[in-house]
Formats: sequence, C-alpha cells, structure tokens
Amino acid sequence: MTTVLTPASPLTAADRCDRCGAQAYLRVVLLSGGELLFCAHHGRKFEPELKKIAAEIQDETERLTSAPANASEEER
Repeated sequence: MTTVLTPASPLTAADRCDRCGAQAYLRVVLLSGGELLFCAHHGRKFEPELKKIAAEIQDETERLTSAPANASEEER
C-alpha cells in the first residue's frame, strides 16, 4: 500500500489547537492517516513525541514573528 500526501493548505484562524483551542500554527499528519493541530506552545511541548508518529509536520510558527505582507514603511 502506498500513501500519497497531498500538499497541505495554509492554516487559517479557523484552525484551532486540539489541546487548548488557541489558533493552530502546526499541522501534524500522522502515519496512521489522521491529523492533529497544535498552537505554537503545545507544538513545542509535544514535539519529541510528535516526530515519532508523524508522516509530515507543517510548521507555520514563523507567522507569529513575521511582519504582515501588506505593511508599508509609512505605517510603522
């Protein structure tokens, strides 16, 4: 049996952490086929265990520290 992973769509504000309900910044696709969503805090907390069971980890935590794409120098 071959598993094909489709490209993950970007996480949105509607995607919530399965642990606490905060906005999710990590999507973990499990080897078993399911997926889990985590906020940055819980993603870091559970990272060692998640790496053992993950087929793929989509990490968008860089969005927490990057400037918005539409911010101009005049607005700063």
